Order: sequence, then structure tokens, then C-alpha cells
Amino acid sequence: MPGLFLPCAGGVEALLADEVQRITGTTAEATRGGVWVEGDARTAMRLNLESRLATRVLWPLIDGYYRDEHDLYELARRVPWGEWISPAQTLRVDVSAQRSPLQSLNFAALRIKDAVCDTLREQTGERPSVDTRRPDLPIALFVGPEHATLYVDTSGEALFKRGWREDTGEAPLKETLAAAMLAAAGWQGRAEDGPLFDPCCGAGTIAVEAAQMACGIAPGGQRRFAFERLLPFRAHMAAWREMQQAAQARVHAPAVAVYAGDVSFRMTDFATRNAERAGVLQAIDFKTADALQRPPPAERGVILMNPPYGERIAPKGQGTATAREGFEGGGSSAEFFGALAANWKRQYPGWTAWLLSPDMKLPGLMRLKESRRVPMWNGPIECRLFRFDLVAGTHRG
Repeated sequence: MPGLFLPCAGGVEALLADEVQRITGTTAEATRGGVWVEGDARTAMRLNLESRLATRVLWPLIDGYYRDEHDLYELARRVPWGEWISPAQTLRVDVSAQRSPLQSLNFAALRIKDAVCDTLREQTGERPSVDTRRPDLPIALFVGPEHATLYVDTSGEALFKRGWREDTGEAPLKETLAAAMLAAAGWQGRAEDGPLFDPCCGAGTIAVEAAQMACGIAPGGQRRFAFERLLPFRAHMAAWREMQQAAQARVHAPAVAVYAGDVSFRMTDFATRNAERAGVLQAIDFKTADALQRPPPAERGVILMNPPYGERIAPKGQGTATAREGFEGGGSSAEFFGALAANWKRQYPGWTAWLLSPDMKLPGLMRLKESRRVPMWNGPIECRLFRFDLVAGTHRG
């Protein structure tokens, strides 16, 4: 099977392929839901440490056709599990399905676990146990209509868990999505990219991701990974320590300014504490201020924001779910976005603004003409990242 598979949020595949190519120096192939890249144990370690856009780094074990759980068991029995864990270690099986005929994904997971345990019991007389919280061997099973693939999840916890976030507020933006917004905007933390500004920063995710990029901080530098406990990686632990040390030595003063703020003192406080844990407090200028009136923090720059949606938004056919906090003062989305655009036209000529929204009619609400719209998924919610090039008094007649 080819190399490694890195899943990502919908719409991010091409951006991830570019990032993986930059990290590994190897051509990456984008496919629906992720990216394939040729690589070995060291490649997997580097991608876990450096990728901002992938949700995991998966190591393919075996794939084949199946009709039922018995076929899945037989498929898993062909894997040399003794090369991956010892009976003293633990495992967990997670199942993802797309148009699968299986009646129970839990039963499918159980049959994979049985195959691992039966293989090791035959070899050693003992069997590993299950740990659903922090397993030594996280196994991922993907089942389609008639095809199944088994992977080792070398990441363990999803990669958006960078290790610095504690205070989130409501409906936090995932770090990987914040990084995808930055990548789509072409902002890489270089001096030539210009200052970055998030005027509705919430828990500070966009600002922290941006500041870490501006300081050369690796996204995986503050956390542990599943591969550190897996048998095939033991021979590479010295190389892993060297990678970590090299990443640490690469950290520098920010190459460009990052500004952030929120109308809520509570959220600005959350964001400040998150920035401190992420090691970038000195690299972000936080200010509690109303985005509808705030003057620009610099002469030119890039605005990047995930504004409040202001209403209950859920994936189609799944009822309602609060996606973001409402608008300050309880106003409507039309009032909020109209006032935001008016402030930008008045005070932000020369800036570029990027807004993530599930409302496809957002440009109309703002009376601005977008120059780009990039499809992106915020979890199960289909959104667009709209780009507006701001000039004084711009509006759509």
C-alpha cells in the first residue's frame, strides 16, 4: 500500500498536499478527505510534528474487499500485530464508515480487536487489553460499500489538539481549520505577508496559529504522540529527539505583527491565557474592543475572522445546534455585517479581509463583492471563506 495517509477537513485537501510537499520534499497526492504521501517512520514523525492542516497521520496496514464482520476479522488476522505491540500494551479500534452495509460499527471494532488479541495469544500465550482513553496502539478501520482499510494511527489524539488550549468559550474553532484559513489566505507568517488581525478572536485560535507561524513554532512541539509507544518506532527515538530539538532551535522572534481582540472581556481573557500556554503571548497584541468600531491596528494588513453566526446553524437534516455565540446586543446578522462592512469601508482601505461563514449570501449582507470564495467545512457545517479587497467607500451599487 502506498506510503502514509493524512486525513483533513473537507475542502483542505489541496492545501494539505502543498503543506506535506513543503515538509517532506516529496510529492503528495490529494484525494477526497486527505492526502497520500510516500514515507517511512521518520516521515510519519516529522508530519506529526510539523503539519498544521492534517487531522492525523495514518500508517496503512492492509486493505481488501469485505461483505461482513467475519471478512473484517479475516483481513485483520493477516496483519503481523506482534510487530506493533506486546501483550503488556493496550489498543483501541475506531471505525469510520461511508455507505457501509454493516449493521453495527461497534461490532466491527470488536471483531478487529478479537483478531489482534487472537494473533498475540497464539504467538505469546497472552493478549493485550483495551484502553479507550490513551491506548498504546490506536487502530483506525475505514469501511466503504465493499472495501475496508486498516491503519495504525501514529498521532493518537487528533492533531488539532496542540497541547495549549484549555479555555475555549463556546463552539471553538479547531486549530486545524484556523490553519486552513491562514493557508487559503496565503498568509505564512513572513514579513512580506503583512500584519494579521482577527477582530472577533473568541478563544484566540486564529491569532495563536498565526503567531506560532510567525515565530517558527512547530504545531506538534507541545504534545505527545502514539508512535512514541509503538514497537516499530523504538529504533527511531533518538532521531525523534533530534527533530524536537531542531524544531525548538528554530523558534525566533515574530517576523510580523499579529493583532486580535473581542468585544467580550471574558473571551479576550481566554484568548490571552491560551496564547500564554502556546508560547506566543508576546507575539500577539490583544485588545478588548468592538469590531464594528475598532480602528485599524496597522496601516495595511490581512483581516481573518470566523465571525459569530448569530443563529442556530446545524448540518442539513440534523436539527439545530448552536454554532457560535450570538451577536453582541442581540442584533441581527444583517445589522452586524452591515455595520462591520461600513466600518471597513470607512477605516480599512488597502486591507484584505477573509471571513468564514455558512451564509452563502454574506457578500449581499455586507454590500461588498467578494474576490474569492473557498469551500471549507467547519466540522459538519458547510461554509465559504470569502475574500474582500477593501477600498475606501466600496460597495455593490
